[in-house]
Amino acid sequence: MIMKDGEYKTVARYTDPVSAHIAEGMLLENGIPAVVFGEVSSYPSFNVMDSIELKVFERDYDAAMALLANPPAAPEEASTEA
Repeated sequence: MIMKDGEYKTVARYTDPVSAHIAEGMLLENGIPAVVFGEVSSYPSFNVMDSIELKVFERDYDAAMALLANPPAAPEEASTEA
């Protein structure tokens, strides 16, 4: 997905790239285009100085903020007991 300057807003900042990508995936699964910016390294200690930003289009900002504040509940796994 290509996003141009002025068309996106930061909805969250992370120092951990895994957390950033989990949040990105949640937004994408709920129909909100999202992109992780500023990922420097998979080693979290290297990202402390420059935070990783999760960005969405301006039009999706309010919906993304609401979803991040109240993520949907994970579906319960089916029981394998007989």
